[in-house]
Amino acid sequence: MESGQFDIRWRIPGVSLLALFAVSAATAQQNAPTVLVSRAEQAALIEEVPLTGTVVSPRIAELSTEVSGIVAEVKVELGDRVRAGEQILQLNSELESLTLEAARATTEQARHELGDARRRLAEARKLGEIQSVSAAETIAAEVNIDVAKLRRAVAEEKRQTAQLARHRLSAPFAGLISRKLVEQGEWIQPGETVVELVALDQLYIDFQAPQSVYAKIDDSTRLRVRLDVLPDRRFDGRIEKIIPVTDPVSRTFLLRAALNESGVRLAPGMSASAILQLDGGARGVVVPRDAIVRYPDGRVTVWVAEADGDKTRVRELRVQTGLGFEGRVAITQGLEAGALVVVRGNESLYEGQAVIVREGDS
Repeated sequence: MESGQFDIRWRIPGVSLLALFAVSAATAQQNAPTVLVSRAEQAALIEEVPLTGTVVSPRIAELSTEVSGIVAEVKVELGDRVRAGEQILQLNSELESLTLEAARATTEQARHELGDARRRLAEARKLGEIQSVSAAETIAAEVNIDVAKLRRAVAEEKRQTAQLARHRLSAPFAGLISRKLVEQGEWIQPGETVVELVALDQLYIDFQAPQSVYAKIDDSTRLRVRLDVLPDRRFDGRIEKIIPVTDPVSRTFLLRAALNESGVRLAPGMSASAILQLDGGARGVVVPRDAIVRYPDGRVTVWVAEADGDKTRVRELRVQTGLGFEGRVAITQGLEAGALVVVRGNESLYEGQAVIVREGDS
């Protein structure tokens, strides 16, 4: 650098040391980072317990016939939806149909014989002065016998009708055929599973909950549910049943829940997870989770924004944390309610740094 250039730099008119400091301060203010802050507040402390579960059907039935026989026709296929009462299978019932036809003929014959006996008894009573009393009594006895025959014939007809009906298998409720185990022409025995039927309405989600929370929950306990098939959505759930039987191996009990939102497509066997939110009645200071800064040496801090004259500066406070829930963390020591904590932009702050604050949600 030449000496003439050096002389010109220091001879600029109107520039003083105080002015240089003012320019430096203005530049620093312009370079102050903008941080997002949120106010620490008193709130109810919620314990969150993670759960895993499975979507289940309220009704699953392995259907079978009541009688043995050869399968004449299978009317459903795997994956078919059926209505309650819809026929699923038909056994060969030729012999039973013939037996029923004979029973109906016997019933008809017994009905005619009873009618004839009653007619003759009525005539005998009209001619009572001519015929002997013993003759009328004999005809009356025949009427009683024919009444008994008719009752027996009707009972046999009903029995044969019921027997024939047992060769038909119908759906006891509406649902989906999840398994089909027979085909036409096979011989099946009573109790042998023919198809499996799964109801698809009013599906539930069964969760295994740790026994440690059993005494803390009731029907009003909040449940936030996530389905693995819809990972970006969260649903409010309600507890339908608490099954107070603990698994001795896993030390868990069954919690049956349903979604409050209707129209969500579920299928039995889907996996799900949930957060069980337990309100113990305690209150404390809470901050957004993003306000917490954790260091490798174990220190946990928050940055607090405070007014300093016409500026806002930050300082770091060491805190102790408690329960975490709903994106917030309880502060058990080191921070009071009402403080403005930095929730965004706290990665590279330093003690006493001037900042521009903007309040809002993290």
